[in-house]
Amino acid sequence: MRLRSKKCAICQQPFPVLFRIKHEKEGDWVFVCRQCWQPLSQNNPDYVYGGTWKAKK
Repeated sequence: MRLRSKKCAICQQPFPVLFRIKHEKEGDWVFVCRQCWQPLSQNNPDYVYGGTWKAKK
């Protein structure tokens, strides 16, 4: 089993679990941590969830 890490697109900190989302109408998919994900997803009509990325594979 490999242990990987990926940085959050908003805060740039590495995390073992990130959420793949779109939060802008014409925006690209980004990976964000739980702390950055919550304010981006709440009351946002352009929010789309695209899955969870996990470090353990």
